[in-house]
Amino acid sequence: MHLHLVALNPTDSVTAGFLPAAAELGGEVTLFTDRAAPHTSAYAGSAAAPARIVECDVRDFRALVAAMSAVTTAGTRPDAVFSNSDHLQTQTALAAEWFGVPGKDWRTTLRTKNKALMRRHLAGAGSAPVWSTELAGDRDPDELAALDIPFPCVLKPREGVASEDAYLVEGTAELLARCREIRARAPGLPLVVEEFLRGELRTLETLGDTRTRRVLGGFRTRVSGPPSFIEESMAFDAEPDAATTGQVENDLDTLGVGFGACHTEFVVDDGRARLVEVNYRIIGDQCDLLLQDLLGVPVFAQVLRVHLGERLPAPAPRRADRRARVEYVCADAPGTLVAAPPAEDAVDGRVHLTYRPLRDVGVAAPLTRTNRDYLGVVRAVGPDQQSTDAAVARFIAARRWEIRR
Repeated sequence: MHLHLVALNPTDSVTAGFLPAAAELGGEVTLFTDRAAPHTSAYAGSAAAPARIVECDVRDFRALVAAMSAVTTAGTRPDAVFSNSDHLQTQTALAAEWFGVPGKDWRTTLRTKNKALMRRHLAGAGSAPVWSTELAGDRDPDELAALDIPFPCVLKPREGVASEDAYLVEGTAELLARCREIRARAPGLPLVVEEFLRGELRTLETLGDTRTRRVLGGFRTRVSGPPSFIEESMAFDAEPDAATTGQVENDLDTLGVGFGACHTEFVVDDGRARLVEVNYRIIGDQCDLLLQDLLGVPVFAQVLRVHLGERLPAPAPRRADRRARVEYVCADAPGTLVAAPPAEDAVDGRVHLTYRPLRDVGVAAPLTRTNRDYLGVVRAVGPDQQSTDAAVARFIAARRWEIRR
């Protein structure tokens, strides 16, 4: 089996998830990226390292297809073309279509990635309305002052990820100032302004083959206080509410989401679910690793198998006696990390904990108010939510992270 894997920077999802899964399936992986050196370093000595790494402009589907064609001519025709990158789903979908292998519909990947397209598509289909407007890259932010914007509202990049440059704003002056601040860092960046959706933030994790889509579960998310939206912790919801799940799935059907893994964020307010964003890939930041451990099924391998054209296996019985939590240790100031605990696996009563550092000691970094501020992550699985949450709190309280300015 030949897998063409498309990526930007190395991620835990690929390094600890998809590459080992491909190796277990007996696959030979060719990795296509625009930055080969970090991948070469990340996989040094790994038994699951790609057979080859090809550097090309993966953001351009024409360059990607050309690079894959060159490898194919050399005798490695892909059985699957896959990416877990938010930024590369459309390019990968087009490449999969070019080679005639299973893949996502490029129209769907484009309309889910582009938040303005997503809002327009859902509104046109009669979904629960969300006030939204787009500020194209060549438009002046001052144009927003003439609109009747419902404050507070959310400003974010049209195709952003990781809550980067996403802000809750209270009025016109603050909105225009935030727009100029973002544009100073990223000239010409398209932005969207949206109604602030009140309610509890949740996720729905799905996986589909060419015929059906299955709900794997969901998470209840705690985010930081305004003006930013940093995900601080995730508690697994093994049995998401059927009514709100149905509303979310109706929206996914409207968008065309079905094939492959999808991580959907939504809020629930008074029984009504409204989408925040659709990330057409598996959930990240080690929640995917937790998901595999918690469900007891080879989730990463199942994702790759559907891209190979296989049907999903029968669902495994749900474990009613297991609860889980992911907690992120976040930097609260810019500076150099001078003290932090090493990677560790621990047991607290009946709770199993896994801690992994996300920033090395000695590394200096600014405070970004995004998941780039994560210093480490704790994954925990236990018999009930209360004991699991308490074990996580004890684990973090007993360890030290220090940043020196």
